Amino acid sequence: MVRLERFVQDAVPVHGLDTVVRRMRGLGTAWPEGDGVGVFNRVYLAVTEEVDRRLHAGHFEDTRAAATLDVRFAERYLSAVEAVGDERRPPAAWRPLFQFRRHPGVRPLQFALAGINAHIGHDLPLAVVDACRTLGCEPAALEDEFDRVGEVLVSLEEHIREDLMPGPDLLQIADPLTHLLGSWSLDRARDAAWSAARAVWALRELPDLAEEFVERLDTGVGLVGRCLLTPLTHRG
Repeated sequence: MVRLERFVQDAVPVHGLDTVVRRMRGLGTAWPEGDGVGVFNRVYLAVTEEVDRRLHAGHFEDTRAAATLDVRFAERYLSAVEAVGDERRPPAAWRPLFQFRRHPGVRPLQFALAGINAHIGHDLPLAVVDACRTLGCEPAALEDEFDRVGEVLVSLEEHIREDLMPGPDLLQIADPLTHLLGSWSLDRARDAAWSAARAVWALRELPDLAEEFVERLDTGVGLVGRCLLTPLTHRG
């Protein structure tokens, strides 16, 4: 069974996200061009840098809570990367991206979407629970920060479309990528993540049931990720 981690660290200071940014920058230099995990890392780094900027600019009403949520969120992704580097199994939500990261038939946009799917569908609800345990609060107390993070995630989707979307002359209705783009929704993924966070929190006094819920969540998100990574073309 997937172990439901219990963070007991102190709340994260605003500058705590700087460390996360540095770690992601380091990863970006370690992976070759075209690496599927690297594609997601590049996009996520750009958005994390924007969150960091907004934190320092006072965009969030409760910077302490926002910093804690954002860092716990990023730590979930970085933990998956570390698990693979240590030859351990990452969460099921992340396995398809790591398994297909060098597949010649998977397009960069697919890698990015698969990473977002894993990060929002699996990591975000657990990060909310992590932050609640760290801050000693209920999920409802983090809803404003969750929504503001959601606003930044919208910019992530926009960044992906600008950076990785084929031009309109290339993305035709018959292109399988068109179907994939229409089969996944960031808004629905965010809503599902919030519901999952509330469910996991409500089950905290029933650890066996909570573990089962998290395991099934992990598996389900991984299944969606595998579909998003269906090979479409052969490159090179």
